[in-house]
Amino acid sequence: MPLSFVSIRSIAARLFLTAAAMSSVVLIVASILLTAYYRSEADEVFERRLDVYLRAIVADVSESGQEGRTGPGQLGDPQFELPGSGWYWQITRLDDKSHDIKASRSLFANTLPKLSDLGVAAEVGGFRRGYGPGPDGRRLRIVERVIDVGDLGIYLVQVAGSGEEMEEQIARFRFALIVAFAALAIALAIGAAFQVRFGLRPLRQLQRELASIRGGERERIMDAYPSEVAPLAEELNLLIGANRDILERARTQVGNLAHALKTPLSVIVNEADSAPGQLAGKVQEQAQIMRDQISFYLDRARAAARGGALGAATQIAPSIEALLRAFSKIYGDKGVIFSGGADPRLRFLGERQDLEEMIGNLLDNAGKWAKSQVTIDVCVEGASRPTLRVTIDDDGPGLATHLRAAATQRGRRLDETKPGSGLGLSIVVDLAAAYGGSLQLDDSPSGGLRAELRLPGF
Repeated sequence: MPLSFVSIRSIAARLFLTAAAMSSVVLIVASILLTAYYRSEADEVFERRLDVYLRAIVADVSESGQEGRTGPGQLGDPQFELPGSGWYWQITRLDDKSHDIKASRSLFANTLPKLSDLGVAAEVGGFRRGYGPGPDGRRLRIVERVIDVGDLGIYLVQVAGSGEEMEEQIARFRFALIVAFAALAIALAIGAAFQVRFGLRPLRQLQRELASIRGGERERIMDAYPSEVAPLAEELNLLIGANRDILERARTQVGNLAHALKTPLSVIVNEADSAPGQLAGKVQEQAQIMRDQISFYLDRARAAARGGALGAATQIAPSIEALLRAFSKIYGDKGVIFSGGADPRLRFLGERQDLEEMIGNLLDNAGKWAKSQVTIDVCVEGASRPTLRVTIDDDGPGLATHLRAAATQRGRRLDETKPGSGLGLSIVVDLAAAYGGSLQLDDSPSGGLRAELRLPGF
């Protein structure tokens, strides 16, 4: 893409964050459920292990009494031999006042507490299950059962085990689960980013096509699009076509109006010429004003129509080169040198004649006031919506700040000794505005006036 995840207003960011949030929730819930399930299974295995040990000892006592063969060898777990291992068994005779005790070596002269003394109720079959303190203070899981073997006596058989081993297994499982789910989360994030990039590719393609149309390289959207985007592309084509039709009708109507008004004005002027006098002179004067007004506003209407057209683009460098050659000849007797130029890759999003009229008026105005030099420079600003900045500097007397706004007003001439109609700068302002641009007057580094024209570029 690059993926634009800077702003939540981005569709790509919304899709990616939604996928990431849902994946995170699923992974967190899954990890909790799996850990709980693993703990439940580990508890059950631990309980079964204690029950197996208890039943083995009970069976041995039932057969042989306290003096039977019960021991670590039969239980098969060496932890009952290791002092303080956390695994213990104990047999206590209850029907004898001496309460003889036989225990695993792991108890090492210690004894296990009775669950009955700890208030644990007996289950069906005489079993008791609960927790009690071990010899070293550790919390032990204890199971016990009282058995009566007749003449051989009554015994309390106990087996205890530490849950530390089980907790270590759960901790290892949890760590492995976190590592696995973290890797899965990274894989899902990469997959989501690829999915967003691939899914939004038609929109980026559509954006490039629209940019090509705006730059004058194409007239309509041509590429095929998925079913979800194809209706949008078709509607845009219809909109572009409707825009061209409207502009064409506007140009036709403007041309018709121009022809319709020129003929009556020509008749009025001819009639005034045939009858000389004060009235005829006044009629000719006003008719000329009307012609100027009509020409000005018709040109402005044409420019506005052209400014709204899609697909119009003009290379700047050839127009500037032609204008510089022309004005170098016009002001050659005055000794004014016109220099500068533009990058051949730069284009103006508009009609060539409008570009040349705007820059031509500014070069003409600079040539009138310059002492020896007029320079023009063109650069582009911005990336997503490029703007052309055309800068024209002269080394003339310049213009006071409070007079700059008046200089761009229609028909306003600040110096009657200079030739002109006072329409040049106002035409530039109106044409630039029609294209969404602007004109600004400022001080020039060369001491004169700087005219800075901003126009849409590509």
